[in-house]
Amino acid sequence: MKPAQLAQDLTQGAAPGTALARGAELVQSVDWLAVAPPTLTALVALVVLVADLFVPEARKRFLGWTAIGGLAAALALLAPLRAADRSTFCLTAATELRACSYTADTFTLVIQFLVLAGALVTALLSLDATGGTRRGLPAGEYWFLLLSSAAGAALLPASRDLATLVVALEVASLPAFALVGLKRGDRMSGEAALKFFLSSVTATAVTLLGVSFVYAATGTLHLTEVAQRLGDVPGQLETLARAGVVLTLVGFAFKTAAVPFHFWVPDTYVGAPLPVAAYLSVVGKAVGFTGIILVTVVAFPSYADVWGPALAVLAALTMTAGNVAALRQSATRARSAVRLLAWSSVAQAGYLLVPVAAAAYSSDDQIGSTVAYALMYAAVNLGAFAVVALVGRDRPEHRIADHRGLYATSPAAALAMAFFLLNLAGLPPGIIGLFAKVTVFSTAVDAGLGWLAVVMGVNVVIGLAYYLRWTALLFRGPEAASGPEGVSGPEGVPARVRPRPAVPVTLAVALTAAAGAVLSGWPQFALRYASQSLF
Repeated sequence: MKPAQLAQDLTQGAAPGTALARGAELVQSVDWLAVAPPTLTALVALVVLVADLFVPEARKRFLGWTAIGGLAAALALLAPLRAADRSTFCLTAATELRACSYTADTFTLVIQFLVLAGALVTALLSLDATGGTRRGLPAGEYWFLLLSSAAGAALLPASRDLATLVVALEVASLPAFALVGLKRGDRMSGEAALKFFLSSVTATAVTLLGVSFVYAATGTLHLTEVAQRLGDVPGQLETLARAGVVLTLVGFAFKTAAVPFHFWVPDTYVGAPLPVAAYLSVVGKAVGFTGIILVTVVAFPSYADVWGPALAVLAALTMTAGNVAALRQSATRARSAVRLLAWSSVAQAGYLLVPVAAAAYSSDDQIGSTVAYALMYAAVNLGAFAVVALVGRDRPEHRIADHRGLYATSPAAALAMAFFLLNLAGLPPGIIGLFAKVTVFSTAVDAGLGWLAVVMGVNVVIGLAYYLRWTALLFRGPEAASGPEGVSGPEGVPARVRPRPAVPVTLAVALTAAAGAVLSGWPQFALRYASQSLF
């Protein structure tokens, strides 16, 4: 059909089916409200980068508040999208199959809320580190990279074709490499950035190879069309299609830090600035899990016999390796608090994989359990990093032992940290942590994965050991000082020190504690997603 004829049909009010019957393809207009949250985040990133050229060194803190305002505005733009599902960048053809590259549905909005809220808390933790001092992080570059990564992470859950999915994944990942290595003159930071870069580039190459195989076997990139055509792949392309499915999953497994693709996590978290480690533990992990959910449940349902068992095994290995490594951390070792949280995030990734694996054996509704668990994990894990940052203002080694006796000097911070750790452990009063773990456990049982439920139960018990050990340390008596306040006590454990007040960090602790308390008092806010279809 000629373009002139198509235009004439549309301008004369002809029914869409008239054009479609002639085999036409139509690229619809952009729904700017649907794409507003990631678009605004990207625009604010550019504004901050340009403003950095003109803002004097003494006022660099203004850039941070601009970034925080932009993230808050992006969060506010999610509210009008709750009314109905919206799609844009769609193709319509004679097959009457409406394939879209961007969809703002329930799944998209929940993940975008998680990503943008996580980036907002990270920005609060970063204000002191980018305040314009010579020893701090370069403000303009830092805020531009953080907002750019958040924009890519917010785009990814809305992506409904493999090309957009890969582009969003890289937009979220590439700035993160630079964020990890942004410490000036820090050898560990540079080493961490290099490890992160090499592992992520490898993961991207594997993902692209898998996507190319899937495209070769199906002839399309849209997830809904891939799902339809994978079921009818010719016999000679069957092996190619299976290889594409496996390679695509392996690439996303790197991003989620699933064992055995987790080797970059501990050193990257330890070498990165603390706010960046917090960001990677929540937003970076959300990016990987979102990609896995989209390619498995939406694009590859006909190959559930391939990815279902694989993800179940990865879940078991990941939670076991993460918990055992976290259990072995020494409280007096430098950066042990960050390293324990890094291994804890690996273990939590194993729990998050369980409902995705269960979806291969039962129904797509199981995915809601991963989303509910991710909301709980994001709030309390960012809160734990916030308390570590607060204590680290006076004890920069970030040891677990630095938190000993914290209740005596800062009761509110100690109670908040205990609440966060108990949620991660799944114990009261962390009600949402307990319910989230029970929900994930139920998905394994309902799917007939009894062996995976047993492995999860054993790992929850292992996790109790190190979470409770850290919690108990908060309420023990502080070591007697061997010198003036702030000088180390016996065995290198710092003496009793009251953390210096920091308004942005304190605000981050308060926000995450409030989020955890609301979720514990009203768990239906998160758990309702565990019992409904998100697609």
